[in-house]
Amino acid sequence: MNHWLVKSEPVKYSWEKFEKDGKACWDGVRNYAARNNLRAMKKGDLLLYYHSNEGLDIVGIAKVLKEAYQDPTTTETAWLAVDIQPYKKLKKSIPLSQIKTDKILKGMELVRLSRLSVSTVTKEQFDRVLELGGL
Repeated sequence: MNHWLVKSEPVKYSWEKFEKDGKACWDGVRNYAARNNLRAMKKGDLLLYYHSNEGLDIVGIAKVLKEAYQDPTTTETAWLAVDIQPYKKLKKSIPLSQIKTDKILKGMELVRLSRLSVSTVTKEQFDRVLELGGL
């Protein structure tokens, strides 16, 4: 199993809205590195759900429901989407300020490649988020 991080601005699609919807098509990604990460996702992989721009924190865990397929928001075949569902909300969100100072988390792509909307997460980083998040 691989682990990932996806970003969403809470004003556009918050964790709370995602939980209410029960699942989402993760589309609209227009960066080749992020697209390649979508392509590599497998059903059952777990994703960290990060609130960007506002909040700046990891708030929950999602699961891949459906592997990569043509992004329905465009006819350009280069772009992909995946379907995801909420898995667990963190008991305590992990703010970016804490991520940047944590010995294990400061090397995350979230910090190093801050503009990447879909990034990889190591098992060690994922487990550390679970620990800090109270799961």
